[in-house]
Amino acid sequence: MNGAKRHEIFRRLRENNPAPTTELNYDSPFELLVAVVLSAQATDVGVNKATARLFPVANTPQAILALGEEKLREYIKTIGLYQTKARNVIGLCAALIERHGGEVPRSREALEALPGVGRKTANVVLNTAFGEPTIAVDTHIFRVANRTGLAPGKTVRAVEDKLVKFTPAEFARDAHHWLILHGRYVCKARKPECARCVIVDLCEFRQKVLDTTAAPLV
Repeated sequence: MNGAKRHEIFRRLRENNPAPTTELNYDSPFELLVAVVLSAQATDVGVNKATARLFPVANTPQAILALGEEKLREYIKTIGLYQTKARNVIGLCAALIERHGGEVPRSREALEALPGVGRKTANVVLNTAFGEPTIAVDTHIFRVANRTGLAPGKTVRAVEDKLVKFTPAEFARDAHHWLILHGRYVCKARKPECARCVIVDLCEFRQKVLDTTAAPLV
């Protein structure tokens, strides 16, 4: 895919959604960090239901540590892998207090050194909380990048590196959210809704279904 086509893809995604953001509910970088850690192999809807109960009670590293792992599990037990996630959240809270004065660090290295925080989680926090032009490749972005031809790659890291390299600078800040939302609601895994797609004519997916009678989503 050439640069002009990539630029037009992002231009249309921006036109369709000028101010994209995460669907996780949060009011601080720390709340976002916890929500993203909890979101692994879970839906944003499920995480939001759990944090709606948790954050009014404990939404700082100190408060969650005071709550303790056993009580934390009770708040998040509706989320998959909640026992491991509770242990990781307690660990990252302790690490934030010990290493960073209770504040969420703004460097990838420091974030990835926290329990339960990998590259994808660090990218989400850097992008959404701090405005860095990072791209966290989840299953949606991996699928969209490969299916459309935007940034094909066999591994998550290969796709991330291509997206970072080839995404025009003016779109870099929001590319992460546009691609996730496009994959979640339009370019779905089992059956992409090509008739509703604003980039269908630019997409290089060989099995796309064109419906000339249906108006695109605008």
